Parts: sequence; C-alpha cells; structure tokens
Amino acid sequence: MLDTKPLLYRSGSDFPAVQRGRTRILQLNLGYLCNLSCTHCHVNAGPKRTEMMSDDVIENVKQLMDHLDVETLDLTGGAPEMHSQFRDLVRYARAKNIEVIDRCNLTILNEPGYEDLAEFLASNGVRVVASLPCYSEQNVDAQRGKGVFESSIEGLQQLNQLGYGCEDSPLQLDLVYNPGGAFLPPPQAALQADYKKALFEEHGIHFNSLLTLTNMPISRFGAILLSKGEFDPYMDLLRNNFNHDNLMSLMCRDTLSIDWQGYVYDCDFNQMLELPLKHNQGKLHVSDLLSVDLNNNEVLVADHCYGCTAGQGSSCGGALA
Repeated sequence: MLDTKPLLYRSGSDFPAVQRGRTRILQLNLGYLCNLSCTHCHVNAGPKRTEMMSDDVIENVKQLMDHLDVETLDLTGGAPEMHSQFRDLVRYARAKNIEVIDRCNLTILNEPGYEDLAEFLASNGVRVVASLPCYSEQNVDAQRGKGVFESSIEGLQQLNQLGYGCEDSPLQLDLVYNPGGAFLPPPQAALQADYKKALFEEHGIHFNSLLTLTNMPISRFGAILLSKGEFDPYMDLLRNNFNHDNLMSLMCRDTLSIDWQGYVYDCDFNQMLELPLKHNQGKLHVSDLLSVDLNNNEVLVADHCYGCTAGQGSSCGGALA
C-alpha cells in the first residue's frame, strides 16, 4: 500500500507546538478485526485482520483507568464489539461510573452472534457513536459496501426502540459524517439539521448529535489520495484552511490513544502512523504510565495535524469550532 508517512512526518513541519493537559479520556483500539472494509478507514480494518488486544494489556488498561481517574473510556477498532473482552471492559468501566463510548459501525448489530448487542449497550448506559457517512443509500454503499446503508438503518432502528437518541432518554446516540472524497466537511450544525430531517422523514430515526470528521491523509484514505495524484492538493486544502483558534481544543490535549499492543500515542492518527509519544524514556507502554506523569508533555505533531485544525476543526468528538 502507498504510504503517506514520509510525506507527513518530515523535518521542517511548521505545525505549531501543542502541550498535553490532564488526561480525561482513554481511547483504546481493541484491534483491526471488522466486518466491513470502508474506503475512508484510517486503520485499514477488515474481516481478515487478526490484530487484537491481549487480555494482559486489558488488565493494564483497567489499572490505568484507576490510576489516572479518567472520565471516559472510548472504544474503537475495527469493530470493537468483536473483541472477546469488550463486554467485560464495558462492565468494569461502568461499575466505576466511567462513561463508555462505543465507536459502532451499526451493521455489527445485525451480525450473527451479536443479536443481543444493542440491549447490552443500553443496559450498561453506553454512549453509541455510530458511523453513517451520509443519509443517502447510494453514497453510503459507495464508501462502505453494498447493503451497508440498509443494515445501518436497521441498526439505528434497533437502538431507537431501546430509547437511544430519543427525547427524555439518557441513552445517547451520535452519528459520524466523513466526506466521501478529498474535501472538508460542511458546517456541522447545518448538516446535522439535514440528517435529522432526512432520517426521520424517510426512516423514522432519531439521534442526538452529528459529529463531522475530516478525512485524514493517512492509511487507506492516504493511499487513495496518492494513487489519484490528489495528495498534494489535499494537503494544500488543509493548510490553507488552518484555524489557529482550534489549537486549544485539540483532542490530543486530554486524550491518550492506546493501540492493540498497549503502546501509547497522543492520538489515534499518530497511532496509525506509528508516531509514539515524545518522552525521554522512549516508546511508552500502557504499563509504564502508572509511574509516568504526562501533564504538559509536548505532543508529537506532523503535517497531518492540519486535518484537525482546518476550517471548523475535527476530532473524535466532531467539529471544534
């Protein structure tokens, strides 16, 4: 696969310095196994991937949750629900009153063996952040595969029946939009209104918020940019739309990203580029963090960071501005 790392992590990057604050969020990539292979996926997840977090690393993560007094456990993949310890990890965090986010592709709710997954998420008060790159069947299937839109709608309807996204319900359901190509997301509030109108009128679906994410020029999407000769124009687009006001809201300031092997990064994107935390002890493992203070640690930045600061900004929580 074509690799954008040498083009992004280079000497002379002029992206501004960023420092970490207190860690509030642990984001775990439980592995790359997934029932889908989406074109915009920045981790190259798919049904044939075998990388999965070990039970020993999960035990390290539990210790770290207690040590750092984190507020949120953010579970990603692949499809994080396909990990054998997913449910145990959810129960452990919720018992400590830690918010749990499940980065769900929706279609997993309809897979054999996962018929009770939606009920499990609801009974444990898990916040569902679900990828739905468009409210149009044609656009979704083009990005994610034939039949994915229909299965996603079925998944959303399951969640709605349990109270997710509904008025006066504590169960939060957020959707995620990724552009279908080398362009920035439209304004989040306006697109959210369009999503709410279309999904309710056509499918009777409710949800809480729409999160718009900028496509990062790495992994599968980065390779597509290179193959089409669109990498340099896309990077120019990100740089030309740099918004200094977004720097203080970057997710790398309060989030730690942990890969399936237990190594620690400033963000999910640095993880995919194998750019570890900057620290005088070298590459850190989650087990090291019981004795290491990362407050005010300098974030390792590179040119892909322009993707988080362009326009309205982008993070795992959606637009920053």
